Amino acid sequence: MSQLVSVIIPCFNAEKWLQEAIDSCLNQTYPHLEIIVIDDGSTDNSLEIIKSYGDKIIWKSLPHQGGNYVRNYGFKISKGQYIQYLDADDYILPEKIARQVSYLEATGADVVYGDWRYKHHYPDGTSFLDSIEIAETQADILESLLANWWTAVASLLYRRSAIENSGGWDESLSAAQDRDFFLTVVMNGAKVVYQPGCYSVYRRYGNVTVSTCSKCRWIECQSIVLQKAQNKLIQSNKLTINYRCALALSYFELARESLKVDYGMYLQFLEKTLILSPDFKHNSQRTIYNLIQNIFGFRHTERIFFMMLFIRKIINSLNQYLLNTKRKFSVIS
Repeated sequence: MSQLVSVIIPCFNAEKWLQEAIDSCLNQTYPHLEIIVIDDGSTDNSLEIIKSYGDKIIWKSLPHQGGNYVRNYGFKISKGQYIQYLDADDYILPEKIARQVSYLEATGADVVYGDWRYKHHYPDGTSFLDSIEIAETQADILESLLANWWTAVASLLYRRSAIENSGGWDESLSAAQDRDFFLTVVMNGAKVVYQPGCYSVYRRYGNVTVSTCSKCRWIECQSIVLQKAQNKLIQSNKLTINYRCALALSYFELARESLKVDYGMYLQFLEKTLILSPDFKHNSQRTIYNLIQNIFGFRHTERIFFMMLFIRKIINSLNQYLLNTKRKFSVIS
């Protein structure tokens, strides 16, 4: 347990939580750490907070170029044989790194992940820790990632060699970066293991997520990630039936998300789903959907589903119009 671990913290306007993130690293029971904080052109008080730690941390201030550029820069100047990525608004518990270094050395694996939990924050200042998200052992980690399984960035610890083999974080992506990075690491041969235990906390602010703040951007980036993975599997002649089905499921989920913004995108993703898995079926929680699907097939059921949504939207709009009209006349009278 004498190997150096580099903790890389990208920071952009994170003054509210940055100190807790850094302190969670300084409080680790593992003694051999270098904490690297890269400020990505923050315009708030983040840089002053970083400087206040003096020689307890390594820090750099760069012009704003995005989180992935900063993560790659942090890795470039790091010296550790193990790498922990930690977003500036998340934090880890004191035993996290010691447990995971020990586990990697015992198993000989390249990457370890554990359980994690959300910490929810609301506009009124209240917050609470949610129940633990049990990440579980994945029988085929690549299949799980292709099918949209996810674990928090902070819950992972990497051997340096696994990141070197991956080529790093894709700096062209503005969303879905963590999924893409983990996929790339796995597809370049890294052995991944699961260690039970929750030692990572991921903050969430109200109902705002990466997908909700810019739905189109999120969908576009997810699509790019899936296409990259699909292309690499084709090139390496590893696009098995299981991986095709996993990709199909992710494309279907993107199709459903696209319904909220663009019907054309919805149709495109449905087509990708069926090209990958011609016998694809959606396992819906709605009994009526499954019954119709068993009779008419997936494609026709989706058409019926869309028409029902469209009609419901018209009815809701009409009801809202009538309600507004009634209120208007009530005020006049």
